Amino acid sequence: MTLKERIKVLANKRNISLPALEAELGFGNSTIVKWDKSIPNAEKLNAVDRYFDVSMDYLLNGTEAPMITDRDERDIAKDLDNIMRKLASKEDGPASFDGQELSAESAELFREELEIALRRLKLINKEKYNPNKNKK
Repeated sequence: MTLKERIKVLANKRNISLPALEAELGFGNSTIVKWDKSIPNAEKLNAVDRYFDVSMDYLLNGTEAPMITDRDERDIAKDLDNIMRKLASKEDGPASFDGQELSAESAELFREELEIALRRLKLINKEKYNPNKNKK
């Protein structure tokens, strides 16, 4: 399926024609129709993926990358808070690097990096343990 065909399917699900979609997004006439023969710019693709709430990967390749849901956000925040609480309370001993205790600035940097790691891990686990990944 081509990019234009995927957009047409998404538009049909919302009961909107391609010309109406183009007008809604501020595109010129037949912009999307021409995408069979030309490559659209990222700004226009972003407008389409935001409109339909799909990923750029889906629009371009027809595959949907796992997304972090509101529930996932709450789980990540809860895990992050638990880890940081344990770190601050020195539950498992003082946090240190090279023999020096972790400063407040370093703890904040650690928190930010840990959040990134938890988000990546959530996405990896969604992909790895998705029970529907082999269903067609």
